[in-house]
Amino acid sequence: MVNTKKMTTRTMVVGALLTALVFVLQFMGASIRFGTFSISLVLIPIVIGAVTCGKGIGSWLGFVFGIAVLASGDATLFMQFNAFGTVATVLVKGAACGFAAGLVYEMTVKLFSKNTKTASYIGAIAAAVICPIINTGVFLLGCLVFLMDAVEHLAGGGVNLGEFMIFGLVGINFVFEMAVNIIFAPAISHIIKVVSKK
Repeated sequence: MVNTKKMTTRTMVVGALLTALVFVLQFMGASIRFGTFSISLVLIPIVIGAVTCGKGIGSWLGFVFGIAVLASGDATLFMQFNAFGTVATVLVKGAACGFAAGLVYEMTVKLFSKNTKTASYIGAIAAAVICPIINTGVFLLGCLVFLMDAVEHLAGGGVNLGEFMIFGLVGINFVFEMAVNIIFAPAISHIIKVVSKK
């Protein structure tokens, strides 16, 4: 009973700290741009939350990421074309990437359960990889369903929209987010686990 209470308190504290970090990183990152959009350093705390606290906290942090994107004005251009589609896309992509990171981590740890250290490390890397894939994938799907008018506006005339979406809209950002996640998220997750055990 004490262990469950301790775990719940730990999860709430880590979740609250990472929630604040999501807002800070989103507003800081909004001023750093590669291509069309600002870079997203926010995926790091989302992965850390998903790895250390589970897919529920991962989903929450992703949802908060969506709210922060909307509040920071990063989605203003898309809001002009389809407010509902923009809000739905931004919130769903955030929550989905956090949930997926937690789910992939749990599945990987179960798969490699014979070696706990290896399982945790591989799981953290798998979570760090899947998070930007889902984030970008759901964004592109949202563009196809709701936001093609905005995509056409951004692309200008005489451009293949599919190529523009992959290479012009998300390409550089996706590579940057993936690299940052793979480098930092597993190491930070490991540090948080070690500290919380002590």
